[in-house]
Amino acid sequence: MTDNSNTLNNFLAQVKPKQMLWALQDKTSEDWVVLDSIAYENTEVMPLWSSAELAQQHCIDEWASYIPCAISISDWLEFWLEDLNQDGVIVGVNWLDDNEYLEMELADFTQALATIESLK
Repeated sequence: MTDNSNTLNNFLAQVKPKQMLWALQDKTSEDWVVLDSIAYENTEVMPLWSSAELAQQHCIDEWASYIPCAISISDWLEFWLEDLNQDGVIVGVNWLDDNEYLEMELADFTQALATIESLK
């Protein structure tokens, strides 16, 4: 079992310098990876990673046609938050292959993300 606060803190520490988080986007359709939640019924989750390298590790099997795409923190706060909130989507944080899946409510994740936003 993973320590959720460590997973989130590591994610935030890795995202902070470049102010970017990473999701997987289909090369052709430009759709983003969103899948059924492991922890919550009737809920979809959007996995996010703190680096392109971590995201790239998941571009296999059913996600082989996807590529890591950066989302800036400012874009997340300005555009993504509202759309995902309307769709009831939650966030998967730095998923690994060893069954360590942290899923967070969108508001909780975004609140944590806002604490590292660089307001330059």
